[in-house]
Amino acid sequence: MRWLDLCFMHWPVPPAAVQATLPDGVEVDTRGGQAYVGVVPFRMADVAPRLVPAVPGLSAFPELNLRTYVTVNGEPGVWFYSLDVTQPLAAALARTFFHLPYRQARMWVDRQGDVTRYASIRTDLRTGPGAFAGAYRPTGPLLTPAPDSLEAWLTDRLRLFSAAPDGRVFRGRIHHAAWPLRRAQADVRVNTLGDGYGFDLGGQPHLLHAGRLDVTAWWLDRVR
Repeated sequence: MRWLDLCFMHWPVPPAAVQATLPDGVEVDTRGGQAYVGVVPFRMADVAPRLVPAVPGLSAFPELNLRTYVTVNGEPGVWFYSLDVTQPLAAALARTFFHLPYRQARMWVDRQGDVTRYASIRTDLRTGPGAFAGAYRPTGPLLTPAPDSLEAWLTDRLRLFSAAPDGRVFRGRIHHAAWPLRRAQADVRVNTLGDGYGFDLGGQPHLLHAGRLDVTAWWLDRVR
C-alpha cells in the first residue's frame, strides 16, 4: 500500500487516562513519563495483496486514525482507537481479519499546492461519534530524527496491536523505508475524535508531515 499526504498530530495525555482505555495485557508506552495520543489524516493508495493488482474503487481512499503507543510483553507498537474510511468493504475486511476498529465515514480531501484540506464525519457509530476538519502543510527541509528523539519515538513503529472481542491480543508487522518527515503547520477547526475516551486534544499539537511512504504489511499473529 501507499500512504500519501500524511500528517502526524500528537497531543500529550496523562498515562493513566490512556491506560484506562486499554485491555488487559496492553500497557501504555510513555516517553519521559508522558503518553501521547495522535490524530493522523492521510490517503491510502494501491491497497492490495502482494502480487495482486489494485482494484479501482477499492484500493484508494482517505483514512483518519486515532492512535496511541503501547507495549505488549515489552514490545512497542501502535494501538488504534479508530480508523475512519469511506470504503465499506475495506473497513469490513480489516475488522474481520485484523481486529481493528475500522469505521465508515463521510470524508472530503482536497490538495492545492502543498496544502491538504481534510474533513471527516463518522457514520458508523460503534465507537461513538467522531468528526475532524482541518488543513495542514509541510514546512522546512526533510528531517533525519535521531534514534532517541521524540520524532522517532512517535513515528518509528513497525508493529501494531489489536484485540479480538474475546480478549485475545494480536500483533501485526509492517515494513517501510525511513519516514520522509518534515515539520508541519496545521489549522484544526474540528476534532472530536478523542472525546469518547476523555482525551483533551485541544491546544497546539506536535506536528510532522510525510508526503509519500510505500508500506508492506503482514497478517496478524497471536501474542502469547
